[in-house]
Amino acid sequence: MYLHINGNALTISLADTDAARALASLLQESDIVYTARDYGGFEKVGSLGHTLPAEDSRIAAEPGDVMLYQGGQIVIFYGSNTWSYTRLGRIEGYSSAELAALLGTGDMQVRLSLQED
Repeated sequence: MYLHINGNALTISLADTDAARALASLLQESDIVYTARDYGGFEKVGSLGHTLPAEDSRIAAEPGDVMLYQGGQIVIFYGSNTWSYTRLGRIEGYSSAELAALLGTGDMQVRLSLQED
């Protein structure tokens, strides 16, 4: 799966969860575009516009983790936080500092897809 932000396509390795499989199935139909808002200085969160199967458990999220929150919110971490999430995947190939620079502060348009372009 790919996360498209600010002209960059970030590769996400999907987790072995029902939620990740459901998200991949939705992306076979079409890309998902949403607005991600900065929250707490450590994550970007936004509504998928769909509800996915949640298997929430207390998880210590690290930079690069991609989580489902309350079944319909996607959370992309550039910092750390411990809360109840369902794991969707992990961004590959970026350091914490690189993720912080890419995700930064403020709102941003995000596109999820199965295609790199």
